[in-house]
Amino acid sequence: MASIDPGAAERAVLRPGFGRLALYALLGFSAGLPFYMFNTVLFLRLARHNVDIVTIGYFAWVSLLPTFKFAWAPLLDKYDMPGFGRFWGRRRGWIMVSQLGIFLSTIGMAFTASDKSLPLTALFAVLLAFWTSTLEIAADGWRVELAPTAEEQGPLVAVNQWGYRISMVVAGGGAIYVAAVSDWTFAYLAIGMLAFLPFPLLAAMRSESGGNEGRIAALLAGLLTSAAAIAGITAGTAVVGWALLSAIGSVGIDNPDVMKYWVAGVGLLPFLVLGAAVPWLRRLPWHAPLRRSLAVGPYVDVAWRYGLVVIPILLFISIYRTGDVMANTLSHPMFNALGYGLKQISAADGVVALVSGLLGVTLGGLLAARVSMGWSLVIGGVMSALSNWIFAWLAHQAPGGPVLFSVFGLSVTAGDLDLYLAMAVDQFGHGFEGAVFVVYLSLLVNPRYPAAQYALFSGLAFLIPRLLAGLSGVFQKAIGYDGFFIMAGTMSIAVLVLLPLIVRAKPRPDDDPNATGAVAA
Repeated sequence: MASIDPGAAERAVLRPGFGRLALYALLGFSAGLPFYMFNTVLFLRLARHNVDIVTIGYFAWVSLLPTFKFAWAPLLDKYDMPGFGRFWGRRRGWIMVSQLGIFLSTIGMAFTASDKSLPLTALFAVLLAFWTSTLEIAADGWRVELAPTAEEQGPLVAVNQWGYRISMVVAGGGAIYVAAVSDWTFAYLAIGMLAFLPFPLLAAMRSESGGNEGRIAALLAGLLTSAAAIAGITAGTAVVGWALLSAIGSVGIDNPDVMKYWVAGVGLLPFLVLGAAVPWLRRLPWHAPLRRSLAVGPYVDVAWRYGLVVIPILLFISIYRTGDVMANTLSHPMFNALGYGLKQISAADGVVALVSGLLGVTLGGLLAARVSMGWSLVIGGVMSALSNWIFAWLAHQAPGGPVLFSVFGLSVTAGDLDLYLAMAVDQFGHGFEGAVFVVYLSLLVNPRYPAAQYALFSGLAFLIPRLLAGLSGVFQKAIGYDGFFIMAGTMSIAVLVLLPLIVRAKPRPDDDPNATGAVAA
């Protein structure tokens, strides 16, 4: 009997060509916009409202949610979104409800932009993070179904990343500029409307069966079920958030020393559990239920293939980008503290960040393709360190000084040039490091489980960094901005001591007799 191709219907609806590329560029753009709005832009907004730096640091924990997106990703593989899914199919159905969730969450952040109630600000930021992660899961799954070969994947990934990078400029530089000339409410409303652009395009597409009958009924049903789902998740998030804040408050959220111990415990727990489980997982035969499970099989496979060396591998992954995340958390509050205006910060986040970041990504990708992975990771780590240390230098500079030149009506002073130079070095270094890192993670993945294992690796890559980022304000108060960025850069160098343990790690051959090229364990 011929095997069923689950992606055949989707490929028939959206065939290769300019339309497919344009849609994925737009989806990348739509996913990148909200990420910046509950991350970097939010940190700057809180700083402008004179929120304490320790509290701003705690808001970095909102970004932990995308780290765990692999936890609900199997649900999107198994179930349709009622209403939308019936007409547009599973992947597009989840993308559409995610778009609605992103739009409404951004509206919520817009109308709480005074930050007078920080719990409300946090609620809408968490919801925005959740729906953004859900959009990425659905879009990645659809991409795999649309383009099952490497030749087809390459262009889709490229345009998706370009869309994501451009969105960083729009959400960073653009939103900050709008806030400078208007206010934060209008800035969030503008980004919410831009992020919603793919929805009408998806709604106008043909059904999975290729026809158009029942479109209006499916749209109305999808809107109603989406409203119910969004309301339920909002209520659930509010209840869970209240419980977590109460629990954290009881253990001393106002006591930085206590929080350090909790962060250390949460960060180390996965490695302790994995260390205890690997010897047992390593002995599981190919037909064991855990290895065959749709939900956990891909993750068990990681431990089975690599054995105990998986612990230093995952530890390296979890620390390598710490400098990047730490810099992202406190860079904009530092710009504000130094006295830079929103227009200067928007320029730094705009053209400067885009050009230098794309250059870094391009050169990092070329290096990873031509130099051994070990040396590529070393150079990437050094670049990340320099990206942080340049901010330690900037901490001793100041805006103002003589006007050197003007660009599009914006006068650039000597102090402004310091900011733009620091941002250029930062974005180049972290773009370079990020490109090398993506190649390394891709090489670790078992081709049998590309989506699930990449979600696991990319999620763990930000677990420890984002946990530490939540304490950024605590560190800053203790050692200042310059000490903070020196520390963050040093961590990028220190993790390289694990390289000798991981660069020669080879995965165990597959023992499933039904798999191509399988061998006995």
